[in-house]
Amino acid sequence: MLRALELQNIRSYKNGLFEFAEGVNIIVGPNASGKTNLLEAIYMVCRGSGFRGSDANIIMNDQSWGRIDASIGDGSRAVKIVSEPASKTFIIDDVERKRLSDNTLRSVVLFEPGHMLLLAGEPERRRTYVDDILIQVEPGFRSVLRSYKRALAQRNRLLKQEVLNPEHMFVWDLRVGELAGELVDYRVKYIDRINKNLSADYRSISGGQEELDIFYDSKLPLDGYTEALLKKLKDSFELDRLRGYTGAGPHRDDIGVTLNGHEARSSASRGETRSIILALKIAELKIVKEKSHKSPLLLLDDVFSELDGKRRRLLAEALKDTQAFITTTDADAIIKSFMSDYNVITTRVSG
Repeated sequence: MLRALELQNIRSYKNGLFEFAEGVNIIVGPNASGKTNLLEAIYMVCRGSGFRGSDANIIMNDQSWGRIDASIGDGSRAVKIVSEPASKTFIIDDVERKRLSDNTLRSVVLFEPGHMLLLAGEPERRRTYVDDILIQVEPGFRSVLRSYKRALAQRNRLLKQEVLNPEHMFVWDLRVGELAGELVDYRVKYIDRINKNLSADYRSISGGQEELDIFYDSKLPLDGYTEALLKKLKDSFELDRLRGYTGAGPHRDDIGVTLNGHEARSSASRGETRSIILALKIAELKIVKEKSHKSPLLLLDDVFSELDGKRRRLLAEALKDTQAFITTTDADAIIKSFMSDYNVITTRVSG
């Protein structure tokens, strides 16, 4: 449980001190009053980075440093960000660290307006969405993802060289292929886990009998992905040389969603899209809770305004036993959805 948060030179907060309740915390205020800034500070102190732009941007304008202090459970933690030279330091129970390790990260599920564009956006948005969840629930995934990105970057650098040693390219092809297979395996297993209850979660929202499915969308076969990619890299070598980058691999794959067998991206109505995203977030919440053996913090940034009364009540039901932080310009509209206790925090426009 997050008990309190103190902000110094963080976005719109010169100084800010907030205390939170165990259940639902409703953060209310007009636009540009710092509601999302508060959520981002919570996210950074738990996950090690913000969710909007570079970390340096979280420092208040005209200031050279910012600091977030938090009381979480029985311990304390802080993050201090310095603009020049750019640096970030974490302090966990009085011990300084340069980064958060897997066992010091705290589970967070974020639901923000940009997620409503998940279906219609570019494939990178969907890949990043799944990868960010995997970083939380699979301890080894972060390392595989980083290693794949480094290997891919090295292969792309080689492709741009005027004189290329084929042996060097072969070595990096092998490395890219090996890591790609591991990466795809993580993604496919997570998607299979989501699918177990996804249709049921969707039907509980829609009240209908629809079938909702999410699948891994690749031009390469999922069985034997590494071998298929190695062949593709070899066959596409000259084309990759011409364009200067690797045209196949997990960085080009997509995550597909179908509703009753039809591609949701092109066929789902606005209401159906809201229900699909809500079902995905509920599935994410369940899986993060199951894998971490702890209830994650749930951050909802102005998404209740995107939901009708029925969907609000369903989301409120899903928040049971979860500490939640919900931003809104209209607290009354949210309060109606909750029968349990809630805590209201008011933010104000600075200056």
